[in-house]
Amino acid sequence: MISADLALQRIFEIVPEIEQTEVVSLFNAVGRVLAVPIRSNRDQPPFDASAMDGFAVNGSVGAGTSFRVVGESAAGCGFHRPLEHGESVRIFTGAPVPANTSQIILRENATVENERLFVAAQSDASHHIRPMGTDFAAGHELSAPRIISPEVLALIASMNVPEVEVVRRPVVAIIPTGNELRMPGDSLAEHEIVSSCGFGLLAMLSIVGADARLQPIARDCESSLVDALELAADADLIVTMGGVSAGDHDLVVPVARKLGMLPVVHKVAMRPGKPLLAGCLFGKPFVGLPGNPVSAMVCSRLFLVPAIHAMLRLGKCPAYRGLSKLANPIGSNGPREHFMRAKWQQNCLETFIQQDSSLLTVLAKADALVVRPANDPKKNAGDKITFISLNFLLDTNKEQH
Repeated sequence: MISADLALQRIFEIVPEIEQTEVVSLFNAVGRVLAVPIRSNRDQPPFDASAMDGFAVNGSVGAGTSFRVVGESAAGCGFHRPLEHGESVRIFTGAPVPANTSQIILRENATVENERLFVAAQSDASHHIRPMGTDFAAGHELSAPRIISPEVLALIASMNVPEVEVVRRPVVAIIPTGNELRMPGDSLAEHEIVSSCGFGLLAMLSIVGADARLQPIARDCESSLVDALELAADADLIVTMGGVSAGDHDLVVPVARKLGMLPVVHKVAMRPGKPLLAGCLFGKPFVGLPGNPVSAMVCSRLFLVPAIHAMLRLGKCPAYRGLSKLANPIGSNGPREHFMRAKWQQNCLETFIQQDSSLLTVLAKADALVVRPANDPKKNAGDKITFISLNFLLDTNKEQH
């Protein structure tokens, strides 16, 4: 067995970056990966703008100072001549500041009588003007690659860019395997179970930017598995679930080998997720996940999410690890790295008592995975522990790794 870190490095070695790009409108850009830098063709703001509601004045200001009110400047409709000395205009937040304005007097710091503005004694000294280009200037560059988050999308729109070139989504074929599996809603015999993990995996990989496709269930016979794998041959990444252990009905390893796959990963010193398989099949990266649903989901979080990020040109980075205090004592760990399901409790992480790899109810309640190194000694409440958030969007930040 190899470590989880080494398994991830070997998976990184077989997943290629997606070379193809496509152009999409801003309506379809959120969550996509910007492929090339973009530049603004305008300043923001494109003019000196008022930061407050009040009065733009030309002249020195003091308690009792007065100005003639000669008009107004509103958003989208400015005052179209320079102010002369002693003049003022009503102005609103975001409106263009007339030329020759010395400062903005806040509305609450002034009174108007017979179209004459009188400045109150408590007027402050701030100008309340946002100079042209305060946010960014024409030619400002937004670097790539980066995930287009809602915040980045707003910035792109403000740069007056209506469409962007993005990395093509990697196609991921997801193949559940097992004679016992049936689709949700099917009539179930006593010995049959619902195929659940494929839907979780479909959602997880779709959220991080893949074009994930759930294929029909492959049965535990060579011909069915071969047909399923060949159907997935045009995908960028092939993923199976189940059939990677050493049982008589675990056919993924021998069938994949027969089709030409040479494993780079087979069995990892971790729990849950020991029987993990990875290699190249049909010239494409292939990952065989364990059949237990929690094992498959945990392995997807640790290996497939970083693999998708790598394919999308976001770098070959493992899941982000943080430090937290432990809310409860836990015993010593065994010889395999353990990824324990845990939930936040008053800014500490509390591990669940039940850690069985079949319990989706526990995983659904979990916020994080507490990482226990092999042979880690027992821990007391309050001890520092390493964790991986189950919010996989945290793996990439605004500037990327």
